[in-house]
Amino acid sequence: MALTPKDSDVFLREVDEELRRDQLRGLYVRYGKLIIAAVILFLAAVAAYLWWQTHQRSTDEKHAEEFTAVLHDVAVGKVQGTDPRITRLAEEGNESYRTGALLLKAGLAAQAGKDAEAITIYRQVAGDDSLPQAFRDAALVRQTALEYDKLQPAAVVDRLKGLAVKGNPWFGSAGEMVGVAYMRQGKTQLASPIFEALAKDEKVPGSIRQRANEVALSLGIDTGLQAPDSGNAAPAEEASQ
Repeated sequence: MALTPKDSDVFLREVDEELRRDQLRGLYVRYGKLIIAAVILFLAAVAAYLWWQTHQRSTDEKHAEEFTAVLHDVAVGKVQGTDPRITRLAEEGNESYRTGALLLKAGLAAQAGKDAEAITIYRQVAGDDSLPQAFRDAALVRQTALEYDKLQPAAVVDRLKGLAVKGNPWFGSAGEMVGVAYMRQGKTQLASPIFEALAKDEKVPGSIRQRANEVALSLGIDTGLQAPDSGNAAPAEEASQ
């Protein structure tokens, strides 16, 4: 008996579905083990990634607590010279804690009179292009301050000119060193506006503003600020601090 068009459509769909089932069975027989292996590898990769995230968060929290504790101990004078926690953070911490630990280690070395060690660390941080610019700028300013007496004025200007700009976080320290370097070169016309700007910038530390005001007044610049009592003025040698 001939099939009606409706019955024919149903029959064709059944045949098509059967063929698909046969194809899937064939694929499973040929590639079933590979498919299972791929699924297992995928699940293992996901599990490893989730573990790494959890482990990283746990490690960062541990480093944060340790770094905070170290800073506290430094502030109250419990850390003198080296500290194993700082060394560990400098080796194992993420980018921020590692760099912070290095800067702290350099600062403690300088405080202990180990300028050569401190300069080496500051130079390392300042020259690392992979680190945030803020860390690199901080290291460059401190490195230059420690090397200031041994550097040619032109070298100081080349290093810090880009930071000796009003609005830059390091304008105070960098501006003062660049200004003094210009004066050592006899370029008072370049030094004068820097010291005037330093003296008037309320964001600059008070000690630097005071020294800058003195220098500006000595250069004949009317900053509009009262001249400090010479008996209380900070020593001129602190210009590189």
